[in-house]
Amino acid sequence: MARIDPHITLVAPLNLRDDDLPGALALLRRAAAAAPARIEVTLGPVGTFAPTNPVLYLQVSGDLAALGALRERVHAAPLQRPSQWPWVPHVTVADDALHIPEALVALGAFALAVPAERIVLLEFEERRWEPLADVALGPPAVVGRGGLALELTESQLVDPDAAALLSAGGLPAAGGLPGGVVAPNLGPGRGRPPMVVTARRDGVVCGVAGAWMDDNGGHLAAFVPEGERRRGIGRHLVAALESAAARCGWENRTFAAHGPGEFYAAVSARAQVYSKATDA
Repeated sequence: MARIDPHITLVAPLNLRDDDLPGALALLRRAAAAAPARIEVTLGPVGTFAPTNPVLYLQVSGDLAALGALRERVHAAPLQRPSQWPWVPHVTVADDALHIPEALVALGAFALAVPAERIVLLEFEERRWEPLADVALGPPAVVGRGGLALELTESQLVDPDAAALLSAGGLPAAGGLPGGVVAPNLGPGRGRPPMVVTARRDGVVCGVAGAWMDDNGGHLAAFVPEGERRRGIGRHLVAALESAAARCGWENRTFAAHGPGEFYAAVSARAQVYSKATDA
């Protein structure tokens, strides 16, 4: 089996045309927005699809109603595909497993409670399934109602829509943010995943920011295209990242800022963000 991180599959692998990707990303955002911010599930004990299929997996219990509703929402065009088997939520342990009876005994009492907090869209690349985009579960923040309303969605990755905005601004498109930073999509720093907040108006990306930690402390980078500046988008992005950091228990509340524009020098009750202007 191609290498893949532990997960609960909501939609079986399918071929997706490039022009269907924006629709798929929008579908994931809608599905996540209608779900609770956390779906509590328990993994285990171990089960198997043998003799039909020699697969060992961890059974999933807990809030299956919320999990099933999420699955129904994402199993729609362009991610819908026919299946001859009913959907069984599970976490695969091994394909083509040997010694299945022994494994059922050895892991018969295993149970691990975990929260499901995001949907991840995977892409098969170089013999491995790699995350392409993700979105946090729960309703997105909406600011500026009654005026230029912004929808702020949280993720751990810079998704393709936001990457296209960065690329159009002459910035790295693959995991990069302003200031030439290419840290946010490269994995967690100090054991914590990076945070990304994307601003959209009427479904169109109009700003993106990310925060991450390394050995030098916390960092923040943001980008708003020229035509969208001086509308408060940058401040909303910074505030959303500060709020997310506080909610997730980040111990470092001082961020070194990367990126163009004076609004990166922002102050809140929780953090001091220092501006470091670039030519980006």
